[in-house]
Amino acid sequence: MIDPHAPAPPGGPGTHRPSAAPDRAPLPVKPATGRFLVLAGVFVCAACGLVYELELVALASYLMGDSVTQASVVLSVMVFAMGLGSLAAKRLRHRAAAGFGMVEAVLALVGGCSALALYAVFAWTGDWGGAWTDGPRYLLVAFSLAIGILIGAEVPLLMVLIQRVRRQDPGGAVADLFAADYVGALVGGLAFPFLLLPLLGQLTGALVTGVVNAMAGGALVLGLFRRDLSPRGRWLLLVANVTVLGLLATALVLVDDFERAARNALFGAQVRVAVQTGAQEVVLTQGAGGRGRFTDLYLDGRLRVRGSEAQRYRAALVDPAMRGPHARVLVLGGGDGVAVREVLRRTGVRRVDVVDTDPGVVRLARTDPGLTALNGRALSDPRVRVTTRDVFAMLRQARGAAPYDVVICDLPDPALTDSTKLYSQEFYGLVGRVLTARGRVVVHAGALSGRFWTVAATVRSAGLRVVPYRGSGGAGFVLAGWRSPELVLPTGGRTLRPEPGYAPSTLVHPRY
Repeated sequence: MIDPHAPAPPGGPGTHRPSAAPDRAPLPVKPATGRFLVLAGVFVCAACGLVYELELVALASYLMGDSVTQASVVLSVMVFAMGLGSLAAKRLRHRAAAGFGMVEAVLALVGGCSALALYAVFAWTGDWGGAWTDGPRYLLVAFSLAIGILIGAEVPLLMVLIQRVRRQDPGGAVADLFAADYVGALVGGLAFPFLLLPLLGQLTGALVTGVVNAMAGGALVLGLFRRDLSPRGRWLLLVANVTVLGLLATALVLVDDFERAARNALFGAQVRVAVQTGAQEVVLTQGAGGRGRFTDLYLDGRLRVRGSEAQRYRAALVDPAMRGPHARVLVLGGGDGVAVREVLRRTGVRRVDVVDTDPGVVRLARTDPGLTALNGRALSDPRVRVTTRDVFAMLRQARGAAPYDVVICDLPDPALTDSTKLYSQEFYGLVGRVLTARGRVVVHAGALSGRFWTVAATVRSAGLRVVPYRGSGGAGFVLAGWRSPELVLPTGGRTLRPEPGYAPSTLVHPRY
């Protein structure tokens, strides 16, 4: 029987009396310290996640070209996969600590090894799927999907963990998590181009990021939330993290040997020099095609100069443009010195200005025995002035300078997104400003395809008179000037009849 005179329990009638025992064991640190450690883990994991994303975009652009397409594929697939990961993480909410620990271990392994796997497929099985880029493309989508799912699973689990440390309103918890996440993404985004890529390269940089990721995730769970795990769960997570770190450490030890073997398989010759400059990867091979006396130059994996054909190429590019006044010559690109050598063979050349974006290529052209044999040490000639800067910016600031009799555009392929602006209507308008009234400009426009005719149409759209022609090796070139230039071709070349119907390329509407 209830005594009506007995005192009511605290909080009034109907108040729920809390259980004397907590739902989970207390954390080993104070709530403020625990909250800081969770947010620090969010920061590190977000930085690592963005590095994986940027590494996929950069390597895919290097292997397959067209950075806009590769970035679009990686970003769209990854964002979609993050949504899938967030949904999948709902099933792990009741075991958030164990789930987060395993997600980070798998993410560290997959993200850290993604660059190795992509490069291996490209180097050794490039014909997988029927086209030489199909294998890397499928693998790129697979890695983007897997990494996106794992990154997407992080935030829901971290939301549970930060509430486990200290209860707060959901809006405040989300704000704290996303603030740490976005700041970590900023640091990772800046660290990749300015620290990891120039100092470690893509393969080692991804592996080191994986090591940091595994250590951060494992330390957070095993250090702060270990009491949320059963003894068996702690051992499983510890073994998983030690295994991942062991695999990544082994890959770091072997990465140099792997890279040398992959390069030899990719380039089909002995690689003598392989350096990552601030602008691109520069590779020099020896003995391509069984001719050991020749050096081949590759920039970002694409053949730039084939030693056995260098003389024929520079003759097709330079000779037609030099038929006329040529006291002052401007070479855009051409930091390898091959075209400059052909220019200097002509009498009457008083000055040659060379503008190239990459000081690493210029340095090799002056010091490497193979390249100096190809360019005849042309860059050391007293008539030559070499400037390393952005080509487009140099032309914009050239107003009022003495004009040139000849401009030679020895630039990377227009299909590469970074080079598209150097084949635009605006670019050729700037080139026209630095030409004399009788000056000529010659453009290396690649294989005879729709892209070649787009280059010709773009040069014509700048107001120049165009004469397209084919060199003896089959490559296409465009000679142009304010006056219709006289074309005298080397042996084996021929003039081409312009094909109508191709629209010019512009900065805001690239067509390559």
